[in-house]
Amino acid sequence: MLQSSNIQFKIREASLEELLWMHQQIPEFPGKASLDFYSDRLKHRLYLALVAEKEGELIGFKVGYQSDTPETFYSWMGGVRPEFRKFGVADSLADFQENWAKEKGFAKVFFKTRNRFPAMISFGLKRGFKILEVIPKGGVEDYRIVMEKGL
Repeated sequence: MLQSSNIQFKIREASLEELLWMHQQIPEFPGKASLDFYSDRLKHRLYLALVAEKEGELIGFKVGYQSDTPETFYSWMGGVRPEFRKFGVADSLADFQENWAKEKGFAKVFFKTRNRFPAMISFGLKRGFKILEVIPKGGVEDYRIVMEKGL
């Protein structure tokens, strides 16, 4: 059990159904996701899917997998329900994921975000990630920001 800012929660491995439910709770993720969205991306890959849970209620998630570069782990998707933000849930999920990736022999972890999500860019910088690349796509708000750090 983890405790942060007067909130207790645990982190555990997640099912695809739990990932999908959590995905649907994150307002920053537009459009409809499906089980196939997750299963197609994760099949035939080494991956870790996590949820944060408070008294049986799912409050956050994080999922990542081995990238095309064998020593690099891709932290693909994650989020915390708005009412549970600012309690350290995202940091705890990231810590768990990064420790797991390091134990599995990965040397680096990276993620992609967009210009429209400055909180995610700040989160990465505070955790020691460096901006590697900006990929123009659509309007400037949709430019992809690629961030990476060593483990």
